[in-house]
Amino acid sequence: MSQLTIRPIVTGYVPTYKKQYHYHHSTHAYRNVDDTKLLLPAIVYLIEGGDQLVLVDTGMADTYRADKYHHPGSIQPEGFAIHERLAQIGLKPEDVGLVVFTHLHWDHMYYMDKFTKAKFIAHRKEYEFALDPIPLYYKSYEHPALGIRRPFEGLKVDVVDGEEELMPGVRVFPSPGHSPGHQSVEIDTAEGTYICCGDSIFIYDNLDPIPEIHYNLTPPARFANIVECWKSIEELKARAKAREYILPSHEPAIEELLKRQEVIPAPRVR
Repeated sequence: MSQLTIRPIVTGYVPTYKKQYHYHHSTHAYRNVDDTKLLLPAIVYLIEGGDQLVLVDTGMADTYRADKYHHPGSIQPEGFAIHERLAQIGLKPEDVGLVVFTHLHWDHMYYMDKFTKAKFIAHRKEYEFALDPIPLYYKSYEHPALGIRRPFEGLKVDVVDGEEELMPGVRVFPSPGHSPGHQSVEIDTAEGTYICCGDSIFIYDNLDPIPEIHYNLTPPARFANIVECWKSIEELKARAKAREYILPSHEPAIEELLKRQEVIPAPRVR
């Protein structure tokens, strides 16, 4: 039986519009989508209980950088940077042996330089695109054209090409669509396999079908490739034991869950 547990960690908040990010335009009339702007959490996941500590993503940038270069109104409250969050549970970035990136957008890969003893892993397609994105994605990947230094600049990033076991009970599998080389992370626990799905979906609503238009899911509005995005969500639904076994990077319900328990699965009462 696997002893692995997953600790969600909120690293800040990013404002996004429902119509621009959460729901594809073809779904608006069926999901009652309005112009509401929502402050979504930016969540990373710490995998504990194995041979080494594994971190899925390193979280978002500081408030100044996030607000200036990315989403105006983004905020990383004091104490929310990933190294500060780790300190709150008695850990240091140097304690982390493996950092797995779902993708390399700005809100998933900041503060990499603090993880001086970690091995960084990304999908090959994602890393190659991050090094040379089209101008449309310069901000997402913090291209040098913006006059800032990319968090992964000068750091060694190892790459994977497909489904691969990284250590006992922890695997990655491709889930492209949101970005060219997006991947998800499966973690075996005592209660079953959880999936840290990054931005494959933004919110749980993206999993819901819309029978009126023959959709078996509700596609998001932000993607690099809608066909790959759709197929990846189908794959996510097929792999997951149930909805609660899917752990997105921006779903507010995960932050609500943290009010009741710090780790997944919850410790058993003996």
